[in-house]
Amino acid sequence: MRKLGVDFGLSNTDVVLVEHNQILAHQTLKTGPASLEALSEVLQHLKVRPSELGAIASAGGLSRHLPDSFEGLPIQKIGEAQAVGRGALALAGLSEALVVSAGTGTAMIAARGTEARHFTGSAVGGGTLLGLSRLLLGTADPLEVARLAALGNPSGVDSTLIDVIGGGIGHLPPDATAVNFGRLVEQVNPSREDIAAGLVTLVGQVIAMIAINAAQAAGLPQIVIVGHLPDLEPIRAALERVWSFYQIEPRPLIPERPGLATAYGAALSAN
Repeated sequence: MRKLGVDFGLSNTDVVLVEHNQILAHQTLKTGPASLEALSEVLQHLKVRPSELGAIASAGGLSRHLPDSFEGLPIQKIGEAQAVGRGALALAGLSEALVVSAGTGTAMIAARGTEARHFTGSAVGGGTLLGLSRLLLGTADPLEVARLAALGNPSGVDSTLIDVIGGGIGHLPPDATAVNFGRLVEQVNPSREDIAAGLVTLVGQVIAMIAINAAQAAGLPQIVIVGHLPDLEPIRAALERVWSFYQIEPRPLIPERPGLATAYGAALSAN
Protein backbone atom coordinates (compact mmCIF):
# COMPACT_ATOMS: atom_id res chain seq x y z
CA MET A 1 0.00 0.00 0.00
CA ARG A 2 1.30 3.40 -0.98
CA LYS A 3 1.01 6.18 1.58
CA LEU A 4 1.60 9.89 1.24
CA GLY A 5 3.23 11.72 4.14
CA VAL A 6 2.94 15.51 4.19
CA ASP A 7 4.62 17.89 6.63
CA PHE A 8 3.18 21.40 6.46
CA GLY A 9 5.83 23.73 7.89
CA LEU A 10 5.90 27.50 8.24
CA SER A 11 8.43 27.77 5.42
CA ASN A 12 8.35 24.50 3.46
CA THR A 13 5.97 21.65 2.77
CA ASP A 14 7.78 18.30 2.67
CA VAL A 15 6.12 15.33 1.01
CA VAL A 16 7.14 11.68 0.71
CA LEU A 17 5.57 8.82 -1.17
CA VAL A 18 6.12 5.61 0.80
CA GLU A 19 5.57 1.94 -0.03
CA HIS A 20 6.58 -0.94 2.26
CA ASN A 21 8.23 1.68 4.52
CA GLN A 22 10.55 2.76 1.68
CA ILE A 23 10.60 6.28 0.23
CA LEU A 24 9.69 6.11 -3.47
CA ALA A 25 9.64 9.85 -4.14
CA HIS A 26 9.97 13.09 -2.21
CA GLN A 27 9.77 16.83 -2.77
CA THR A 28 10.00 20.06 -0.82
CA LEU A 29 7.46 22.62 -1.96
CA LYS A 30 6.09 26.01 -0.95
CA THR A 31 2.34 25.44 -0.95
CA GLY A 32 1.26 27.78 1.82
CA PRO A 33 -0.79 26.65 4.85
CA ALA A 34 -2.44 23.23 5.03
CA SER A 35 -5.53 23.09 2.80
CA LEU A 36 -7.20 20.83 0.26
CA GLU A 37 -5.78 23.08 -2.45
CA ALA A 38 -2.29 22.52 -1.05
CA LEU A 39 -2.87 18.74 -1.00
CA SER A 40 -4.02 18.86 -4.60
CA GLU A 41 -0.85 20.76 -5.54
CA VAL A 42 1.28 18.15 -3.75
CA LEU A 43 -0.34 15.29 -5.66
CA GLN A 44 0.10 17.12 -8.95
CA HIS A 45 3.81 17.61 -8.30
CA LEU A 46 4.28 13.92 -7.47
CA LYS A 47 2.03 12.88 -10.38
CA VAL A 48 -0.04 10.68 -8.06
CA ARG A 49 -3.82 10.23 -8.08
CA PRO A 50 -5.75 9.73 -4.82
CA SER A 51 -7.00 6.38 -6.13
CA GLU A 52 -3.38 5.13 -6.14
CA LEU A 53 -2.98 5.73 -2.41
CA GLY A 54 -4.07 3.81 0.65
CA ALA A 55 -3.75 6.78 3.01
CA ILE A 56 -2.70 10.38 3.32
CA ALA A 57 -0.93 11.24 6.58
CA SER A 58 -0.41 14.89 7.50
CA ALA A 59 1.58 16.56 10.25
CA GLY A 60 2.78 20.01 11.19
CA GLY A 61 1.48 23.47 10.49
CA LEU A 62 -2.31 23.76 10.44
CA SER A 63 -2.84 20.20 9.23
CA ARG A 64 -5.15 19.45 12.17
CA HIS A 65 -7.69 21.77 10.52
CA LEU A 66 -7.83 19.70 7.33
CA PRO A 67 -11.03 17.75 6.69
CA ASP A 68 -11.09 14.01 7.35
CA SER A 69 -10.92 13.01 3.69
CA PHE A 70 -9.77 14.13 0.27
CA GLU A 71 -11.63 12.79 -2.78
CA GLY A 72 -12.82 9.86 -0.67
CA LEU A 73 -9.35 9.09 0.72
CA PRO A 74 -8.96 9.37 4.51
CA ILE A 75 -6.61 12.06 5.82
CA GLN A 76 -4.93 10.89 9.01
CA LYS A 77 -3.62 13.66 11.30
CA ILE A 78 -0.41 12.50 12.97
CA GLY A 79 0.94 14.26 16.06
CA GLU A 80 4.09 16.27 15.48
CA ALA A 81 6.18 14.46 18.11
CA GLN A 82 5.12 11.05 16.82
CA ALA A 83 5.93 11.95 13.21
CA VAL A 84 9.28 13.57 14.00
CA GLY A 85 10.42 10.81 16.35
CA ARG A 86 9.44 7.88 14.18
CA GLY A 87 10.76 9.43 10.97
CA ALA A 88 14.10 10.40 12.51
CA LEU A 89 14.69 6.93 13.96
CA ALA A 90 13.88 5.35 10.60
CA LEU A 91 16.22 7.67 8.69
CA ALA A 92 19.03 7.07 11.20
CA GLY A 93 18.43 3.32 11.53
CA LEU A 94 18.11 3.53 15.32
CA SER A 95 15.70 2.14 17.90
CA GLU A 96 15.89 5.14 20.26
CA ALA A 97 17.39 8.63 20.38
CA LEU A 98 16.91 12.20 21.48
CA VAL A 99 15.60 13.69 18.23
CA VAL A 100 16.29 17.36 17.57
CA SER A 101 13.94 18.81 14.98
CA ALA A 102 15.72 21.97 13.85
CA GLY A 103 13.41 23.93 11.62
CA THR A 104 11.93 27.39 12.03
CA GLY A 105 12.07 26.70 15.76
CA THR A 106 13.58 23.71 17.56
CA ALA A 107 11.72 20.79 19.16
CA MET A 108 13.39 17.92 20.99
CA ILE A 109 11.67 14.55 21.07
CA ALA A 110 12.41 11.53 23.26
CA ALA A 111 11.87 8.70 20.76
CA ARG A 112 11.88 5.03 21.69
CA GLY A 113 10.65 2.60 19.06
CA THR A 114 7.18 3.69 17.94
CA GLU A 115 6.73 5.87 21.04
CA ALA A 116 7.70 9.53 20.99
CA ARG A 117 7.02 12.47 23.27
CA HIS A 118 7.98 16.11 23.24
CA PHE A 119 10.75 16.55 25.80
CA THR A 120 11.90 20.15 25.47
CA GLY A 121 12.87 22.66 22.81
CA SER A 122 13.82 26.22 22.02
CA ALA A 123 12.31 29.15 20.16
CA VAL A 124 15.78 29.59 18.62
CA GLY A 125 15.98 27.99 15.20
CA GLY A 126 16.08 28.73 11.49
CA GLY A 127 13.50 31.49 11.87
CA THR A 128 15.79 33.19 14.38
CA LEU A 129 18.73 32.94 12.01
CA LEU A 130 16.83 34.37 9.05
CA GLY A 131 15.01 37.05 11.06
CA LEU A 132 18.23 38.39 12.53
CA SER A 133 19.94 38.08 9.14
CA ARG A 134 17.28 40.27 7.56
CA LEU A 135 17.77 42.81 10.34
CA LEU A 136 21.59 42.79 10.35
CA LEU A 137 22.52 41.68 6.84
CA GLY A 138 19.59 42.81 4.73
CA THR A 139 18.83 39.30 3.50
CA ALA A 140 16.70 36.37 4.65
CA ASP A 141 17.93 34.06 1.88
CA PRO A 142 19.32 31.02 3.73
CA LEU A 143 21.77 30.18 0.96
CA GLU A 144 23.15 33.72 0.95
CA VAL A 145 23.48 33.68 4.74
CA ALA A 146 25.29 30.34 4.55
CA ARG A 147 27.62 31.68 1.83
CA LEU A 148 28.51 34.72 3.91
CA ALA A 149 28.99 32.65 7.08
CA ALA A 150 31.36 30.27 5.31
CA LEU A 151 33.58 33.25 4.43
CA GLY A 152 33.43 34.84 7.89
CA ASN A 153 34.92 34.32 11.32
CA PRO A 154 32.64 34.40 14.38
CA SER A 155 35.51 35.77 16.46
CA GLY A 156 35.01 39.00 14.55
CA VAL A 157 31.83 39.55 16.60
CA ASP A 158 32.07 37.07 19.48
CA SER A 159 34.20 37.51 22.58
CA THR A 160 36.29 34.38 23.13
CA LEU A 161 37.62 32.85 26.33
CA ILE A 162 41.07 34.26 25.65
CA ASP A 163 39.50 37.74 25.46
CA VAL A 164 37.59 37.31 28.72
CA ILE A 165 39.82 35.19 30.98
CA GLY A 166 43.07 35.01 29.03
CA GLY A 167 42.89 31.35 27.99
CA GLY A 168 40.86 28.16 27.89
CA ILE A 169 38.89 26.66 30.75
CA GLY A 170 38.47 22.97 31.42
CA HIS A 171 38.19 21.19 28.09
CA LEU A 172 37.22 24.41 26.27
CA PRO A 173 40.03 25.93 24.15
CA PRO A 174 40.99 29.61 24.25
CA ASP A 175 39.09 30.37 21.01
CA ALA A 176 35.77 28.99 22.33
CA THR A 177 32.93 31.51 22.48
CA ALA A 178 32.59 33.30 25.80
CA VAL A 179 29.97 35.91 24.79
CA ASN A 180 27.99 35.77 21.55
CA PHE A 181 28.32 39.16 19.82
CA GLY A 182 30.25 40.44 22.82
CA ARG A 183 32.70 42.39 20.66
CA LEU A 184 29.90 44.65 19.43
CA VAL A 185 29.74 46.22 22.89
CA GLU A 186 33.07 47.81 21.94
CA GLN A 187 31.43 49.34 18.85
CA VAL A 188 33.58 47.46 16.36
CA ASN A 189 32.54 47.49 12.71
CA PRO A 190 32.43 43.82 11.67
CA SER A 191 32.13 42.60 8.12
CA ARG A 192 28.88 41.10 6.83
CA GLU A 193 30.69 37.78 6.64
CA ASP A 194 31.68 37.87 10.32
CA ILE A 195 28.14 38.87 11.35
CA ALA A 196 26.75 35.92 9.39
CA ALA A 197 29.29 33.59 10.99
CA GLY A 198 28.35 34.94 14.42
CA LEU A 199 24.64 34.40 13.79
CA VAL A 200 25.19 30.83 12.64
CA THR A 201 27.39 30.19 15.68
CA LEU A 202 24.79 31.64 18.04
CA VAL A 203 21.94 29.51 16.66
CA GLY A 204 24.05 26.36 16.41
CA GLN A 205 25.43 26.69 19.94
CA VAL A 206 22.02 27.22 21.53
CA ILE A 207 20.57 24.16 19.80
CA ALA A 208 23.60 21.98 20.51
CA MET A 209 23.86 22.86 24.20
CA ILE A 210 20.16 22.31 24.87
CA ALA A 211 20.38 18.99 23.00
CA ILE A 212 23.31 17.80 25.10
CA ASN A 213 21.50 18.57 28.35
CA ALA A 214 18.19 17.15 27.10
CA ALA A 215 19.79 13.88 25.99
CA GLN A 216 21.35 13.43 29.43
CA ALA A 217 18.09 14.27 31.20
CA ALA A 218 16.11 11.86 28.99
CA GLY A 219 18.62 9.04 29.40
CA LEU A 220 19.17 8.89 25.64
CA PRO A 221 22.89 9.06 24.79
CA GLN A 222 22.35 9.19 21.01
CA ILE A 223 21.28 12.51 19.48
CA VAL A 224 19.79 12.73 15.98
CA ILE A 225 19.41 16.10 14.23
CA VAL A 226 16.69 16.48 11.58
CA GLY A 227 14.86 19.34 9.89
CA HIS A 228 15.97 21.74 7.19
CA LEU A 229 18.33 23.86 9.29
CA PRO A 230 21.08 21.19 9.04
CA ASP A 231 20.89 21.58 5.24
CA LEU A 232 23.13 24.62 5.76
CA GLU A 233 26.76 23.52 6.00
CA PRO A 234 27.84 26.34 8.38
CA ILE A 235 25.14 25.19 10.82
CA ARG A 236 26.53 21.66 10.69
CA ALA A 237 30.00 23.04 11.35
CA ALA A 238 28.74 25.06 14.35
CA LEU A 239 27.06 21.97 15.80
CA GLU A 240 30.15 19.84 15.21
CA ARG A 241 32.31 22.39 17.00
CA VAL A 242 30.16 22.03 20.12
CA TRP A 243 30.25 18.23 19.94
CA SER A 244 34.04 18.42 19.73
CA PHE A 245 34.44 20.90 22.59
CA TYR A 246 32.32 18.80 24.93
CA GLN A 247 33.65 15.46 23.64
CA ILE A 248 30.16 14.09 23.01
CA GLU A 249 30.08 10.35 22.38
CA PRO A 250 28.42 8.72 20.60
CA ARG A 251 28.65 11.50 18.05
CA PRO A 252 25.26 13.05 17.20
CA LEU A 253 23.97 11.99 13.78
CA ILE A 254 22.50 13.98 10.90
CA PRO A 255 20.89 11.38 8.60
CA GLU A 256 20.65 11.71 4.85
CA ARG A 257 17.75 13.99 3.82
CA PRO A 258 17.06 15.21 7.38
CA GLY A 259 14.33 17.58 6.22
CA LEU A 260 12.07 14.65 5.31
CA ALA A 261 11.90 13.17 8.81
CA THR A 262 8.48 14.53 9.80
CA ALA A 263 6.74 13.70 6.51
CA TYR A 264 8.33 10.24 6.49
CA GLY A 265 7.35 9.60 10.10
CA ALA A 266 3.78 10.67 9.38
CA ALA A 267 3.56 8.13 6.55
CA LEU A 268 5.08 5.38 8.71
CA SER A 269 2.56 6.14 11.47
CA ALA A 270 -0.47 5.96 9.19
CA ASN A 271 -2.76 2.95 9.53
